[in-house]
Amino acid sequence: MAHLSDIRGVGLGLKRELIPSLKQHDGHALLQHLQFVEIAPENWIEMGGKYAADLRWFAERYPIACHGLCLSLGGPDPLNVSFLYQVKQFLADFEIPLYTEHLSYCSDAANGYIYDLLPIPFTEEAVHYVAQRIRQTQDILGQRIAVENASFYVAAPISEMDECSFINAVLAEADCNLHLDINNVYVNSVNFGFDAYTFIEQLPAERIVYGHIAGHLKVAPDLLVDTHGAAVIDPVWQLLAYAYRKFGVFPMLLERDTNIPPLAEIMHEVDRIHDIQQEVSQLHPQHVHQVV
Repeated sequence: MAHLSDIRGVGLGLKRELIPSLKQHDGHALLQHLQFVEIAPENWIEMGGKYAADLRWFAERYPIACHGLCLSLGGPDPLNVSFLYQVKQFLADFEIPLYTEHLSYCSDAANGYIYDLLPIPFTEEAVHYVAQRIRQTQDILGQRIAVENASFYVAAPISEMDECSFINAVLAEADCNLHLDINNVYVNSVNFGFDAYTFIEQLPAERIVYGHIAGHLKVAPDLLVDTHGAAVIDPVWQLLAYAYRKFGVFPMLLERDTNIPPLAEIMHEVDRIHDIQQEVSQLHPQHVHQVV
């Protein structure tokens, strides 16, 4: 039976474009540092035939984390309970120990699914609302979930607190875990002019289950867009190393969703994550990251 502790080391988002190459290099030194994969359950639930066989192939070789896209934790509509029961069965079928979602919303009654992740106003009312929906999700799934800090580009004028205070309040009230996206911290710090290192320092280490790192698009000096379509830049690598020195080494997954290069190029970044993890572990062997 899979356990949360099985998600460790370095992971990679399982994009269908990469599957043939990943299977071809099974057991090859190229993949020596790949320890888990991540999927969006929406893209795999009820898939049969070749897709189901591919997923089973990976499930037999790697621990899997599920990172959802459409639960819309901050949305105005009731949670999609029937979908959550599908997720619960899917997690059981493939022995997936972890389900995470974005701390954002992506649907409303008038427009349905918007296919974008929109920011939640940082208010006390929103804290209570989102925390209740997270608790409902956890009750249905029968397990604690993690929520990911999202990138955003427009600040809600009704916000009463900063992003980090909002995240911490939601985590505490919902009693859930944190899925820490390092690139999103950096993107938001540039877009809204705050210090990314101070933001990291204020997060609860004991709730971090794993993280994301990715590339982004620079539109202007003060506008970055989280695209997952480019290589990770040096300031984001530096922020990752800082988070590890602050909290201890936790699992980290490389996201690459567009402009997908050859597998060897992607694995170069996977290897770099591994190298940073090893360096910090050697320098601070007594600093062990633990999740509550």
